[in-house]
Amino acid sequence: MEFRIERSALTDAVSWAARVLPVRSPVPVLGGLLLDTESGGRGEGGPLRISGLDYEASARIDVDAEVVRPGKVLVMGRRLLDICKVLPEGPVECSVEGSRFTVSGDGARFGLSVLPLDDYPALPPLPQVRGAVDAGLFAAAVADVAVAAGRDDTLPALTGIRLGLDGDTMTLAATDRYRFAVRTLPWKATTPGEAADVIVSARRLTEIARSLGRSGLVSVALDAGSAGFEHSGMRTTVRLLEGRLPRHEKLFAMTDPSVAVVDRARLTEAVKRVSVVADGDSPVQMTFSRADASVTLRAGYEDDVASQRLPAALEGAEELTVAFNPGYLADALTSFTDPSLRLLLLGAGQRAMITDEAGTDVHRHLLMSVKPQLG
Repeated sequence: MEFRIERSALTDAVSWAARVLPVRSPVPVLGGLLLDTESGGRGEGGPLRISGLDYEASARIDVDAEVVRPGKVLVMGRRLLDICKVLPEGPVECSVEGSRFTVSGDGARFGLSVLPLDDYPALPPLPQVRGAVDAGLFAAAVADVAVAAGRDDTLPALTGIRLGLDGDTMTLAATDRYRFAVRTLPWKATTPGEAADVIVSARRLTEIARSLGRSGLVSVALDAGSAGFEHSGMRTTVRLLEGRLPRHEKLFAMTDPSVAVVDRARLTEAVKRVSVVADGDSPVQMTFSRADASVTLRAGYEDDVASQRLPAALEGAEELTVAFNPGYLADALTSFTDPSLRLLLLGAGQRAMITDEAGTDVHRHLLMSVKPQLG
């Protein structure tokens, strides 16, 4: 095996494939990356295929390379990535020499021991392609809902993102029982009326969405046990989580709420500012006044307190006080990009909904208000 490639292209490809490699594994070959140039020909510009996998996910990427001698080799992925990062800029020559894989460029030369190919498991196939979604919209939507996913591995389903397909709409949702984020976005189904409802690891899906780029279409593939995504020569699969997330439709139905409209950027900064005196998860209190067209934020206890007043419009009540976990509130606010936000409020200790100023169903974030505890 022998091929030539630009250092930057090799580094990007190795870095992308190495994302799925386990940090530690009792099976040494699972720490390897498979480099395959068998589809190329001597002296021709052919693809270099780099792939890796663990028990939960797989990744495969095709990049252009000048293939001199086709073949396959399995090498330790993270060690190869470390080498790529310190290689000089410019063309790189890679080849297998006996039991060693060599990488050289501009006078620098590295050798890596070769892992046994016969022990390496086959890459799982891509499931059935169900349709395609805009890469940029998909990445943004995943980021918006991932903040609400749980971190407790004893409740695996709550660490995931629900991926729902219904006709020409994709729904992404996540909850940790204290907050619930939902995003909808358009998508192009391969078959009219396509429907699916699965849960994908929030951590894995976030990595995938970030890595696939922000332009073009991402193909979405699903079967009973896995999800797959493909874009611009990159293909990745991930095992689905078992269980189901609670449905959000009834939870999001709010009867006669008070509605506040606030500048998003100013409110986000105010929450961060007053939260510096909030110990642990002590709440940030928000008092809305219709007469003053304002909201006053307060945090802290006794002499260690902070407050800030901002303009805000309130409808449905003359005055209303709610309080939130400051971290949860900050996560929710930063997941929006609209200039202004609408807050649908039922009162202290009850549900509160954050949406864009138009109040659409495209992006919604539900939080539980806690009872104010300021001293």
